[in-house]
Amino acid sequence: QVQVVESGGGLVQAGGSLRLSCAVSGRGFSSYAMAWFRQAPGKEREFVAGISGSGGSIAYGDAVKGRFTITRDNAKNTVHLQMSSLKPDDTAVYYCAAANYYSDYDPSLDQYEYDYWGQGTQVTVSS
Repeated sequence: QVQVVESGGGLVQAGGSLRLSCAVSGRGFSSYAMAWFRQAPGKEREFVAGISGSGGSIAYGDAVKGRFTITRDNAKNTVHLQMSSLKPDDTAVYYCAAANYYSDYDPSLDQYEYDYWGQGTQVTVSS
């Protein structure tokens, strides 16, 4: 059974930085595309960033391009989201998700492509 656990959320002032981490249990991590999504109150879940199994393909949502960076460490079964220049609009629950493609495919922007989800971690950016 694959488990996905996020950590690193919290309260930060606008303009600040925060680093989220995601740990994935189970085998075959390097064949999983990984992604971060977020959901603010009253809004739909939104794609934030995704990374292929090898790390060779990365995608970002338009709202975070140039400010967020996604990385992965296949030796440690972890994914990180470095968030900089944070804005109040970045306030949301951030979810880590895994898609088992059994190969090194590009990360999907579609949440329904992802098989496993974490519980989410709250990020609050104050103005």
